Amino acid sequence: MGSLNGILGTKLGMTQIFDDQARSIPVTVVKAGPIRVVQIKTIAKDGYNAIQIAYGETTPGKVNKPTAGHYAKAGVAPANHLIEVKVSDPSEFKVGQEIKVEEMFEVGVKADVSGVSKGKGFSGVMKRHNFAGQGASHGNHKKHRAPGSIGACATPSRVFKGMRMAGRMGGEKVTTLNLEVAGVDAERGLLMLNGSVPGPKGSVVFVREAVKAHG
Repeated sequence: MGSLNGILGTKLGMTQIFDDQARSIPVTVVKAGPIRVVQIKTIAKDGYNAIQIAYGETTPGKVNKPTAGHYAKAGVAPANHLIEVKVSDPSEFKVGQEIKVEEMFEVGVKADVSGVSKGKGFSGVMKRHNFAGQGASHGNHKKHRAPGSIGACATPSRVFKGMRMAGRMGGEKVTTLNLEVAGVDAERGLLMLNGSVPGPKGSVVFVREAVKAHG
């Protein structure tokens, strides 16, 4: 819609749909929008063009007074999520406006989806960095999944920064590029994307028009 190219939604999970040739298409279903415009920022007033969009309603008691006042000024119910999206022409929008998924996406277009990946906890080098591991026999004693040497001898007598080692894995922002929109359910506000989307079921994702789509 206009210069806005993204929408917030909730990942519901995966299923399959069938095309006109009865071929199975794996899709991730996202409950996208509706989103509401809370604030409009312009170059003249703020130094850049953008709009604030809210997604997911919450009870007024769960937001602090400054935030509640911010929503009240826009005439919008308090929301769980509030983000800012840059736009080329903020005059296309008005405060309090509601934007639905069918106004932004149609079947066949490509989309990028950003979300927070599933947390894996503290993981070893084989899981975290795809290390091959050590030999499975011939004298190896309970070191099959160990990383091996990490040092560099007397010079420089330290471990280099960035060395791939065990540590916390997942729980990071991930963007999956060029997912095809396989279906749009305007009545229920659902977006069906051909492929997998980062994050667990119930997590919030940001779906935008693909920035590197070809063909």
